[in-house]
Amino acid sequence: MPPDLRARPFALLRTERQRRMVVAVNRAAAVLGIVPGQTLSDARALEPALEVAEATPEADSALLGRIADWARRYSPWTAADEPDGVVIDITGCAHLFGNHLLEGEASLAADLTGRLRAAGFSARAAIADTPAAAWGLVRFGSPEERRREVLDGLPLAALRLAPEMVEGLHALGLRRIGDLHAMPRAGLAARFGGRLLQRYDQAFGRLDEPISPRRPVADHRERMTFAEPIATPESIAGALRHLLGRLCKGLEAAGLGARRLRLDAHRTDQRVDDEPQSLTLGTSRPTRDPAVLARLFDPLLERIEPGPGLETLVLSAAETGPLSAVQTGLDGEEADSGLAELVDRLTLRLGERAVLRLVPRESWLPERCVASHPPLERLPSPKPWPAGQPRPLRLLTPPEPVEATAPLPDDPPLQFVWRGVRHRVSRAEGPERIECEWWRGEGSLGLAVRDYYRVEDGDGRRFWLFRAGLYRPGENPRWFLHGFLG
Repeated sequence: MPPDLRARPFALLRTERQRRMVVAVNRAAAVLGIVPGQTLSDARALEPALEVAEATPEADSALLGRIADWARRYSPWTAADEPDGVVIDITGCAHLFGNHLLEGEASLAADLTGRLRAAGFSARAAIADTPAAAWGLVRFGSPEERRREVLDGLPLAALRLAPEMVEGLHALGLRRIGDLHAMPRAGLAARFGGRLLQRYDQAFGRLDEPISPRRPVADHRERMTFAEPIATPESIAGALRHLLGRLCKGLEAAGLGARRLRLDAHRTDQRVDDEPQSLTLGTSRPTRDPAVLARLFDPLLERIEPGPGLETLVLSAAETGPLSAVQTGLDGEEADSGLAELVDRLTLRLGERAVLRLVPRESWLPERCVASHPPLERLPSPKPWPAGQPRPLRLLTPPEPVEATAPLPDDPPLQFVWRGVRHRVSRAEGPERIECEWWRGEGSLGLAVRDYYRVEDGDGRRFWLFRAGLYRPGENPRWFLHGFLG
């Protein structure tokens, strides 16, 4: 809200059944008795100078989502709780804010609400054993209290029940949550349905209510919060090495290696709707060597702008792969670790699409049996190339026509002329027939059938020739040179 409106009565409106209704008010309007649910005429009767604007639920929902993403600085398990809240599962995170559990929870809540208020939001936070209990405490009770007795004294609306259900319970003389304890469950279910008992059991932890985070949560994740913000390249690199060591120990215990890592850096001046600075690192194969990963991260750390300082670093393995123990050399290095690190370095420097690897593709056509693929992307296990069928080390793209002489249609050529040079065949093997891929039409070269021959000339040079098409009397067969054998 703009600062000049905070001191003046202000309300947001929405049209319902041809009536202008108040859906939200600021503190100055609330003091005058204007509350959500009133009509605009009733609100103007209380304050003729009331300033209004149209409510924008879509924009509010988007802002709530950004706040939920920002709250990942406290826990990865965050979700928007429409229309006005954010739920955070801080299990295992409170100790980062204090030596004892209760001290850490209080410090975390104070830090959260303090940052939101500094950003211009009115914020309350409650911590409870269940999401449902926290929802009720923060809206109807005292956020500082989490005892069962406090929950018993809250109104029934704190169970997130529909207004008509609350009115029906009031008609029976039930007004507080504690009033439900002595009531028979069968009777409540018969009169109000299963929703009442579901909300009641969720509040007291008898029924799980899992939180679905807005973003996927990595199984392996390490976090470091600093008592004093860090800003120098040396301190950032040192903190990252520490995080890598802890992360790789967890990966080793699980028999995994990292394929893609993400480092999130939170600045002290980060606003609620700001994304943390993020670095993403991919590897061509699963890796859990902290030294190798630190060397790969080194050139990326220059992109972090610490500003007044970083207060939190979060390192997560966004993608992992199986990695069992491997035999190393006497120097402790794997045999091909240098090549893998070189590929990763080139990929970081040149881009994922600039470095490619060749992988088998299921096709008998020579020009289609190899595909290029970025080394950092995971591939399904491809079938190997056919065994027992020699293939050239070099292919011509496209195959080049030659003039060949063969005594019979199915015989190998006795000689052929390629690029003006005549080659006399001294040895030959074949034919090997390769049919077209019928689902692709006539094949990529427009040749339905090919009979391949491996031939050697008098100088020991070996070639891969094929005759295109079936033999037809009266037609000269077409011959092509497709590659060179080693």
